[in-house]
Order: sequence, then C-alpha cells, then structure tokens
Amino acid sequence: MQKLSGRTALLLAAGIFSAQPVLAQDAAALTPHQQLARDIYRDVIAFRTARGQEQVPAMVSYLVERFKKAGFSDADIRVTDYDSDGEKTQGLMITYRAKAGGTEKPIVLLGHMDVVDALEKDWVRPPFTLTEEDGYFFGRATMDNKYGITNLTSTFLRLKAEGWQPSRDLVLVFSGDEETGMISTEAQAKYVAENIDPAFVLNSDAGGVALAEDGTPVAFQVQSAEKTYATYELTVNNPGGHSSRPRADNAIYELAAALEKIAAYKFPVQATDLTRSYFATAGKLTPGELGQAMLRFAADPSDASAIATLQADPESVGTLGTTCVATMLQAGHAENALPQSATATVNCRIFPGTGAAATEARLKEIVGNDDVMFKLITDVTESPESKLRADVKAAVRYSLDKRYPGLTILPYMESGGTDGMHYRGLGYDTVAISAAAMKASDMFAHGLNERLPVASFYGGLDHWYWILKKLAE
Repeated sequence: MQKLSGRTALLLAAGIFSAQPVLAQDAAALTPHQQLARDIYRDVIAFRTARGQEQVPAMVSYLVERFKKAGFSDADIRVTDYDSDGEKTQGLMITYRAKAGGTEKPIVLLGHMDVVDALEKDWVRPPFTLTEEDGYFFGRATMDNKYGITNLTSTFLRLKAEGWQPSRDLVLVFSGDEETGMISTEAQAKYVAENIDPAFVLNSDAGGVALAEDGTPVAFQVQSAEKTYATYELTVNNPGGHSSRPRADNAIYELAAALEKIAAYKFPVQATDLTRSYFATAGKLTPGELGQAMLRFAADPSDASAIATLQADPESVGTLGTTCVATMLQAGHAENALPQSATATVNCRIFPGTGAAATEARLKEIVGNDDVMFKLITDVTESPESKLRADVKAAVRYSLDKRYPGLTILPYMESGGTDGMHYRGLGYDTVAISAAAMKASDMFAHGLNERLPVASFYGGLDHWYWILKKLAE
C-alpha cells in the first residue's frame, strides 16, 4: 500500500553521533552469504510483481525452490492462492521449526513481494534489472520491499546452512498484494491468528537507520503505529450542455470549490504518548527551528507556534493528526461540451482512534455542498499502537550495536500503511525494523529510479541474523 518511508524530518538532521558508518563493500571480496543475498536480490527484482503483470506466482516458485534446496521440507512451506480484485496472486509462508522441547510462542516475520509498477521509458535504467552504479543498487523495489524479502530469505538460508535450531518456530509471511488490495495480507493475518498465534510480529517493510545527508547515523527508527488509509471519490454531476451556452452551475467549478475548502482545512492536532515521545527524542537530534518546534510540541501539544512550524514541514505534518489531500482528477467528456461530471480522488491518512466514518463526516461538513457525492473506494483497516517489547528492543539493540554502537532507538508512527496494520488489528504487537540505512535524498520508494546504497545493502545483511539469534537461541 502507498506509504511514506517513515524516516520523517529526522533524516534531515545534521548527524551528531560519532558511530562509524558502514563502508561500501568491495564486490570482488564478497562473503558467501553476501553473494547469496546479492543473487537473490538480483533475481527477485527481475520479477515485475506489479498489478496487471501476474508475476507474483513466478516469484513464489523461485523462492520455494530456494527454500527447498536449503533443506526446508514441503511441510515447512505453505503457498496460498488469492484473487485480488480480479487478479491472481499468491502468498508464501515458510516455517523454521523449533528444536525439540521448545515452548515459546512463534515469531512471525513480514514482507511483501509485490511492487508499485514502473515504466522503463520513464526510468534512466531498466527498473526490473538490478543495476549497481555510483555506490547504489537501482531498480524497482530495491528498497520497498524486495530488500526486506531478500534479507529475511537469505537469513533463513544462512541459519539453515549453519544447522542452527531455534528455540521457537520462526515463520516468514510474504504477501502478494500489499501495494493494492491487501487481500493476501488480510487472509494471511487471519490464518496466522487462528493457526500460529505468535508472541509478536516483526515487519521488514518500515523503520531502519536514519542517516544525515553526510552519511552519519542519527537514530534507528522502529515503526510502532500506522495511520488509517482511506480514499474517497468526490463527484459532482450536471446535465451539461453545449460549451457555447454556459450554465450558472458547472460540475468542474463546483468540485474545484469543494477541493479548495479541503485544501485550506487543517484537521485538529492530536498527540499520543508515542508521538510526543518521538518528537521529544527527534527534537534533540534535529537542528534549528524544526528541532526546537519538536521539543516544544512534545512538552505542550497545544503550542501554536510549534504546531505551525511542524505543519509547514511535509515530513512532520503527518505525525500531528489526520491529513487528506487530492491526488487525482477526472472531468468532462469533450472540449466543446459542458462537463456532465467531475470526480476527484482524495486520499486520507487518519490518526489512530479517529475513524474513517468521522473523517468522512468532517469532510462533508467542510465542503458544505450536498451536490458533492462521497464514495469510499478502499477497504479500511484501523489498528492500535503497538508497544516495543523489552525483548525485541534488546534484540534490536544487540544487532544495532554491531553496526552503530549506542545509536538511539526511536519508535514512531508511520504516516502510510503496511501489512502490519492487519496484525495490530488482530491484537498482536507488530513493529517494523528494516535493516536499511538511508538518507532523505535517497528515498525514491514508489517513484522513479528507486535505489538503495550498496553499503546499506551489505551493511544490513547481519541485522536479522543477530535479532533472530537473540530472540530464539
């Protein structure tokens, strides 16, 4: 599903840590595990797993072959078929069995195999070919989320090759339509709840190391909550007519007036312990006026000056409350005819606890025109905040200290959405802890020329290895 990276204004901060960033890896000196991960990365990016291409099943078959070759049995592998709004897709679940006598509840690990589509004519390099150039890996989903799929997959294969036996079951759950209908996501979450009942869920699709523009690490962000995703179509109908005979009413003008009111409106500012804690820490790491505004807001969420500064910053505004923005327009049917209809798509990211129904009602009040018809066009999943458990935090700390000793661990609320919302909605603490280390200027998920620093790719390959060892040794 469309989402922000979660690396908010913190990515824009000047670095104040002295931790040593990971250096780029010499391709001629790759370890066997690094080579394996790079091969998997190359192969999965080659699958155009976007809506309309129906290549998720091919990617599933490829991954299944990898897992079987590594020693996972048929009983460890579960492939499921789904119809996602008329298109075939699949989900994949891999269980790493616990050693005899293990009694702890399983851990579920999430990733999604599908991508937002990319057109080769728009890209500088072919989007579905992994290209290494100028210190980056380029290609669709190099970050979102085939790096997560690659990292989790290669970690399972590495641990299996070592003969390691975990103290509890570890279950990979890869979905096939996270970027669109989330049909596979929702069904897999239900299966997990009914048949696995994990202790908690870890997601590879958000969070990670925030780097300043000079490459200095600023903090490790842990996605602990997500805003509710809801999209509405606003439509105005009209009898229309010949363009030479303009009417007093016009569908395009009426819709434009409604959109202007939405553009001018700011939803009430909201704050939770999580968001205030986030700003309290981020403010110390963010220089200048923005950092000071974060600190003032953390101390007093009614501080008007702090609110104004944060709302003016695109990276921070989503943390303050609900946002709704027009994203698409469609109107008219001929250049010489009055429009018979005009439709706008308005996407809302709703603050936890607010609700889609209340948000729609508020939009209607703002518009104040009964001729503007509202239609909710997305399935809405609302989820609570998750706590960062002490054992998970300790495992992240253990892994993180091997790369960036002492780096701050910072829980935050995602302005977008991931698979994790469905697991939170079922009552499971779900946090996202990607291994990626990124600068704000390198964030191109869903956009043109998506990329991941080569140093980030190799530097994060031990991330899940050490976390799983710590949680399931």
